[in-house]
Amino acid sequence: MPGEARPSSAKDSRPARIVILGAGISGHTAARYLTRWRAKSARPIEIAVVSPLPRWNFIPSNVWVGVGQMREDQVTFDLAKVYKKIGVMFHRARAVSVHPEGGDGGPNAYVTIEYTSPERAGQKDTIPYDYLINATGPKLNFGATEGLGPDAGNTVSVCTAEHAREANEKLQGTIGSLRRGEKRTLVVGTGHGTCTCQGAAFEYIYNVDHVLREAGVRDRARLVWISNEYELGDFGMGGSHVTRGGYITNAKVFAESLMVERDVEWIVRAAVRKVEPGTIHYELLDGTMHTLAFDFAMLIPPFSGVGLEAFDKAGDDITTTLFMPNGFMKVDADYTSRPYAEWSAKDWPETYQNPTYDNIFSIGIAFAPPHLISKPMVSVNGTPINPAPPRTGMPSAAMAIAVARSIYDILQGAPKPTHTASMAKMGAACVASTGRHLLRGSAVTMTVFPVVPDYEKYPEYGRDLDLTFGEIGLAGHWMKSLLHHTFVYQAKMNPGWWLLPD
Repeated sequence: MPGEARPSSAKDSRPARIVILGAGISGHTAARYLTRWRAKSARPIEIAVVSPLPRWNFIPSNVWVGVGQMREDQVTFDLAKVYKKIGVMFHRARAVSVHPEGGDGGPNAYVTIEYTSPERAGQKDTIPYDYLINATGPKLNFGATEGLGPDAGNTVSVCTAEHAREANEKLQGTIGSLRRGEKRTLVVGTGHGTCTCQGAAFEYIYNVDHVLREAGVRDRARLVWISNEYELGDFGMGGSHVTRGGYITNAKVFAESLMVERDVEWIVRAAVRKVEPGTIHYELLDGTMHTLAFDFAMLIPPFSGVGLEAFDKAGDDITTTLFMPNGFMKVDADYTSRPYAEWSAKDWPETYQNPTYDNIFSIGIAFAPPHLISKPMVSVNGTPINPAPPRTGMPSAAMAIAVARSIYDILQGAPKPTHTASMAKMGAACVASTGRHLLRGSAVTMTVFPVVPDYEKYPEYGRDLDLTFGEIGLAGHWMKSLLHHTFVYQAKMNPGWWLLPD
């Protein structure tokens, strides 16, 4: 029943069915660990993964595909082969709806899926579950800004490996024009007032700068950063103070110094309102409207939930019970509306368990954050201009492992989730490439602890500055390259993968 803990009985011989929606960093990590542990389970475990895409993608390395420094096949691999090897049922399909109470004459709980594989495209099916992990990730909501994205043809993206490959093709065309002596304006940043994932754009603009210099055409290129951040270095985390070279500085100064050193212009507090061929229309926080002419633009879209619906046993729509209006799933967070000054690190979820249905969990970008981390800002015209909270990378993997372990322990008899992974109690390390080359490459290495600032515990800066720092250099690039190969090896579940850090 909703809200009740349902520990498994060791005497229950029927396999427990765990369904994972999504095969990105969080979903695939959960599948990996559940597969590893299930051999020791007192109750048999069946695992099924549902993903509309046939290939796993190491998204952090898409920036290198987007500048021609890696191929698409170097950042992806076939999911079906890996899952077949480890005994996980794989459905190449998109999740359509969740039925946590089942239906008349049907299974107790199930999800409806629609196949995306060529041989079954459009066909629907149902998959029963005992435990459901929603790790669908986001919908890339290009449609929120008129004219934004690859489909509109006005801007490119590095959010998927295919997008990144197309971005590089257009970038190489721009480099060709520069080599012919023509001047070009290249714009990188966020394509909406409420975007997250500034870090991906941050990496990309510096890699563009690097390849332009390597091609000997940087002097003819105008490079512009446009972002919804209030200040550079916000990254949806409200900025941060970092230790660098033994001194304390803030992320704004750190980011501005990188821009100045590389002759990159920046526009912040900006909401892109419309993109036409060669022209970006944007609004600033002060309400003024502006245009920016461009020849090449890579703008990250805003994210939303993938559009899952939910129905009870009678067939009544209960989507608002499971999901917030933005389509992200409710978990054990405090969603009480209150002024920004009253928000707290304690509002953030720990177990990622749905408060209504205790056998449903949500991880990665799929869970609904309780509030922004950066201060909410609205232009004088009423347009929200503020970054959404980041929930990717290390935090996603940590959530996945915690939820996978909790479900495993419940199946062994635990009455409730046993592991937690609050973003207000965990740190994150980010190695952001600023140019890929064995000797001339570099990367920014930043750590923050905790991800969500806790001003009760750390009243001065909200974070532990002994564990929050930033540096840039060639060593960071070597680390970035090592991490790429480590995580791809691990994700392929090659021998000894569990010995490697997530």
